[in-house]
Amino acid sequence: MNTVKKTSISEIIPLSTWIRLGLVWVVVVIFSLFGHDLLGAQMGGWTAVAVFLLLLATIVGAAFGVVREADELAHKLGEPYGTLILTLSIVSIEVILIAAVMLGPTENPTIGKDSIFSVMMIIMNLVMGLCLLLGGMKYGEQEYNAQGAMAYHSMIIMLGGISMMLPNFISGAGDGSFSTTQAIILSGLVALLYAAFLYFQMTKYRHHYIQPPVGQMEIRFADTIINAELEASESSQATNSTKSEILIRSIVLLGMILPIVLLSHHMAVVVDYGIQAAQLPTLLGGVLIAIIVFTPESMTAVKAALNNEFQRAINLCHGAFVSTVGLTVPAVLIVGLIAGKTVHFGLTGTETILFVLTLLLSLMSCMGRRTSPIIGLMHLTLFIVFIMLIFNP
Repeated sequence: MNTVKKTSISEIIPLSTWIRLGLVWVVVVIFSLFGHDLLGAQMGGWTAVAVFLLLLATIVGAAFGVVREADELAHKLGEPYGTLILTLSIVSIEVILIAAVMLGPTENPTIGKDSIFSVMMIIMNLVMGLCLLLGGMKYGEQEYNAQGAMAYHSMIIMLGGISMMLPNFISGAGDGSFSTTQAIILSGLVALLYAAFLYFQMTKYRHHYIQPPVGQMEIRFADTIINAELEASESSQATNSTKSEILIRSIVLLGMILPIVLLSHHMAVVVDYGIQAAQLPTLLGGVLIAIIVFTPESMTAVKAALNNEFQRAINLCHGAFVSTVGLTVPAVLIVGLIAGKTVHFGLTGTETILFVLTLLLSLMSCMGRRTSPIIGLMHLTLFIVFIMLIFNP
């Protein structure tokens, strides 16, 4: 007779993780209660430095906790569920923050476009460049599933093109904005297309997003092999994991992600203070905050590349941008219509060139079935060009 061994919470989540989670939330509570006083108009240079270091240490500590739980869930659930949990958690909270800013008293018509474009340059050039370069330096050529990569790129071209390039070439409401009718129809289409993509990714075409067998790039019936391995993996996972463990780890994961996003607002105040004091470009603050918010996902992607799991790196990086566009565009357009806010999604001329270059380079990166470190250097170069243009447009 088989008996099922019950696992306690302490056996699933070690004490060190609970201590880390508790300390992180203590900092969140402190800044929720006293953040206005600490970061008020009287904030001085030394106070800003101390607050910055405390926030940075807290966010980095939470980021390591996120990476650990995301890795555990990825092994328990398999791909692409493991990466989807991490991606959707971060992007959903980011969308909520953007909506909160839009509903505020000040006008910020380009916040949706600026957020999407910053995420694209960071995730698809900086992070993917590091994955290609570091993974290639360690393993040489890394394998991935070309069908899944092409599906991501098709979504990026479609969603990014109609949301950020199309507004500059239509009458719309003028100045890179959609009319009310266009906003309603396009937000619905983007949401439906993204929902359909997630459905196929998690069901019938799930094998397109799983790491292919190492050294078997040219196997004719690769899909059949992957499906067989998937069924065996699911059977093993059903035996070795429990729903309660997955639920607990998901709660801890969300508990680590929320502080990163909540504290990023306070970090933005400190960064803006430093940028003004040093007379640096204001756009740099948004880029730094975007990097901080996506730190857990970025760390997980680089770690996956270093573990020779390049398909997981693709799922994280490209999946993050697809989710960012698929969730941000409908949310921003709907909030803009409800609140009567002006929304500008049209890219500037410089942003359009960088957008197209990133799309083309990313497409060239994934046209084969093996990676090349030199393309990683190209992605990093494009990100450096992006940063240079912030300082010297």
